[in-house]
Amino acid sequence: MPITRRFCAGVRAEDASTSSRASTLLSVRCACWPPGPLERENRSSISSRGRLTERVTRIDSPGMAAILLDVDGVLHVSGEALPGAREAIAELRRAGHRLRFVSNNTTRSRAVVANELRALGIELDDSELQTTAAAAARALAGRRVLALVMVGLVSDLEGIELVGEGAEAVLLGGADETEETGRVFSYMNLARAFGELELGAELYCLHKNRWWQTSRGPLLDSGAFVAGLEYAADVEATVLGKPSPAYFEAALEALDAEPELTWMVGDDLDSDIAGAQRYGLRTILVRTGKFRPDDLERSTIVPDAVVSSIAFLPEWLERSL
Repeated sequence: MPITRRFCAGVRAEDASTSSRASTLLSVRCACWPPGPLERENRSSISSRGRLTERVTRIDSPGMAAILLDVDGVLHVSGEALPGAREAIAELRRAGHRLRFVSNNTTRSRAVVANELRALGIELDDSELQTTAAAAARALAGRRVLALVMVGLVSDLEGIELVGEGAEAVLLGGADETEETGRVFSYMNLARAFGELELGAELYCLHKNRWWQTSRGPLLDSGAFVAGLEYAADVEATVLGKPSPAYFEAALEALDAEPELTWMVGDDLDSDIAGAQRYGLRTILVRTGKFRPDDLERSTIVPDAVVSSIAFLPEWLERSL
C-alpha cells in the first residue's frame, strides 16, 4: 500500500517537545479503514464526580477505532496536563472510539495514577488504565521475587512473594523525580540483585527506558540499571511493560480488538511506536513529551502519522478514518 510523506518547516530542537510548529512527518495510508461490525454496545457509567460517561465497547462504523493512549508525555508532563488533553479525550469518547490508557509508569499504583488523571480533568475508570505492575503480578504470581521498586507500587504486586534473599526472580521498576530513586537503586541494592542473579534468579524489568521527559528536562531512567545488571550477570532481562508483545496483547484483549484495527498513540519511538508496530498495530506519534525531531529524522521507525499533540488527534481521526 503506497505511503505519502509530507514535510513541513522545522523548529528548534528545544521547542520540539511542546511546539505545534515542529517538523511534521505525516504518513497517510490510503484506505477505507477500519471496518467494523454493524453493532455497537454502549455502557454508561457515573464517575465519582457525578459525571456521566458513555463507554463504547464495540465498533459500529468505519469512523470508530480502538485506541491505546500512552499517559506520560502524551496527556501530561511531570503531572502538568498538556494543552487540550482533557478536551481531546472527551471528544474521542463522544466520537465513539474505544480507549485504553497504557502506561509504563512504574512508581505509583494504578489507583493513584487514575486519580491523578481525573484531577487533571480526564475522565476514566480505573479499569481503563493498564500498568506494568499488573503485568508483573500476572507474570510472577506465586514466585519469590527481589523487587527494586518504589514503595508506592508494592500494593499492585499482589500475589508475588517479596523477599530479600533466595529469590527466584529479580524485578526492577522505574525511576521518579524524588530522592527515593537513589535509595531503591543504591549500589548495595544493585549488588544484592546481582548476587541473586549469580545464584540463578531470572531478571525482569517493568520497562527498559533509557530516559524520560520531565518539566526539568530529560532524566535518566532505570533502563541504565537494567543494562548494567544484564552486563554484569551476563543475562537478558524480560521486559514486562511496553514494548513487550504480551503488554500489547493484554491491552487488545481488554478492548476485544484486533491489532490491525487499533491505533497506538505515544511519544516514544521505541516503546510506543516500534513496540506497537511489531504487534501489528497502527501508530501515531505525538510531538510532545520525549519527542525529538532529530530522532524521528534519523530513525528507521516510521509511524503511520505524526500529530503536534493529543489535542489534534480527534480532528486527525475524523479526517482520516
